[in-house]
Amino acid sequence: MDNPFKYVDKPLKEVPQELKAKVMSDIAMAKLLMELAALFSYNIGDIIESVMKQRDHKPEDNNPNKS
Repeated sequence: MDNPFKYVDKPLKEVPQELKAKVMSDIAMAKLLMELAALFSYNIGDIIESVMKQRDHKPEDNNPNKS
């Protein structure tokens, strides 16, 4: 089995421009999809934090569960 770490300090090989363009295009598409997913999804941490703040600021006499 070849040791993969012996290639770490070697100079990088040049990559064809078409391949670079394809990779950059794929990265841009993935970034766009991630941003769209974040736009249409809930941030659960923020929701929990806002609910906890609302519970802390509610007056006790308006509690419907209290008899």
